[in-house]
Amino acid sequence: MTEKGFFANLSPLDHRYRAGNPALWDELSAYLSEDAYVCYQLAVEAALVEVLARRGICPAEAAQEVRKACREVTPEEVQEEEEKTNHNIRALVNCIQARVSEAARSFVHFTATSFDITDTASALRYKDITEKVVLPKLLALEKIFIDLARRERNTLQIGRTHGQHAVPITFGFAMAEYVDRLGGRLEKIRESAADLRGKMAGAVGAYNASSLFFADPGDLEHEVLAELGLKPSPYSTQIVEPEFLTDYLHALVSCFGVLANLADDMRNLQRSEIAEVGEFFGATQVGSSTMPHKRNPWNFEHVKSMWKEFMPRMVTVYMDQISEHQRDLTNSASARFIPEIVAGLVLTVDRLIKVAARLAVDKEAMEANFGVSREMIVAEPLYILLAYYGHPDAHEIVRVLTLEAQKTGQSLRQLVAEREDLKPYLARMTPDQKRVLQEPELYRGRAAEKTEELCREWEERLGLA
Repeated sequence: MTEKGFFANLSPLDHRYRAGNPALWDELSAYLSEDAYVCYQLAVEAALVEVLARRGICPAEAAQEVRKACREVTPEEVQEEEEKTNHNIRALVNCIQARVSEAARSFVHFTATSFDITDTASALRYKDITEKVVLPKLLALEKIFIDLARRERNTLQIGRTHGQHAVPITFGFAMAEYVDRLGGRLEKIRESAADLRGKMAGAVGAYNASSLFFADPGDLEHEVLAELGLKPSPYSTQIVEPEFLTDYLHALVSCFGVLANLADDMRNLQRSEIAEVGEFFGATQVGSSTMPHKRNPWNFEHVKSMWKEFMPRMVTVYMDQISEHQRDLTNSASARFIPEIVAGLVLTVDRLIKVAARLAVDKEAMEANFGVSREMIVAEPLYILLAYYGHPDAHEIVRVLTLEAQKTGQSLRQLVAEREDLKPYLARMTPDQKRVLQEPELYRGRAAEKTEELCREWEERLGLA
């Protein structure tokens, strides 16, 4: 067969994103590829025979042969054998047995069913990639968010609700939202990955085969899975309870949603009429094929686009919770795409690490945008203070005055100063309260302090301090 270039592949993960970061693609492939999956299945078979030997079911020499064979069998051999058997695990077993003596062959896959091997291998590889790739990438991104939030904790920015100017915050406070949300998802991913389960309970999960040899076959299951650093599913049919994997994938996809929300915010802050932040733009980079002046927020747009692709796959994951009686094959195709969810998230996080680390913050633009609504911002503190000092209809009087300010062009503060009926309330305000009305940019609440608190909390919780 002629070797084709990787641009002949069907999945964008295997050509476009591989070409963009071949080192990361190789790292992902070590856990998520079909080759890797076969290697993890071989590791499960080896762990089983190791425990069988320890329990006196098979000779130590036979176990040694099987372990050696499991290290030597290649995915290519298994694929070739599967073309004959049309069964992946029977092909795997045949390849192992072909490398061992006749005396050792009967102990390969002894008392196991296919999904003892495949479900356990899946749990093991998702647990491994989470510990070794997913979490380190997310921790690196969280550290960038913390550094950015802390650096900009005092940078004045207008708050926005419904796309409209609201009251002042700081840009660091805006970033602290994502420090907290990403930190929470990171903990959920860590927790759910650590709780992924395997099984060694036989064809329908009732230990039918292993109970012929062990008084408590559940002990055998615990011991085999402990060899791999896993716990057993509390109840198995032919498959592991699907909720463990479902919870893990939900943690990944909901993390994707946090990143998409951040990307949307950053994309909108780059609009020409806002222009408060900017992506790094290379000297030779092109923003448009026809408009040379364009500098598009393409990285953040890409993040949202990736989320749009992978978020709906969670619906399929939920549908795969259902398997008729002890097992059916209605997830046999859909489950093969699960590794792409993990890969998609890692590729997105890697992109965000690069763009967030070089995010440009235009403080002057932020101040200018704040200035557009500077006078109207007084409305909220004014209403609150008037109400506190006893005005019977504070909200309504301020609302009417804002309409008058917009109509006449006078500032809200000017109109307030001219109202004789408000002077008694104004006179009772403290100097600090009056100062907020005179300098609305001071009306930031605890934005800076809250930002620092969250940064410190997540540094401690995630071990980033």
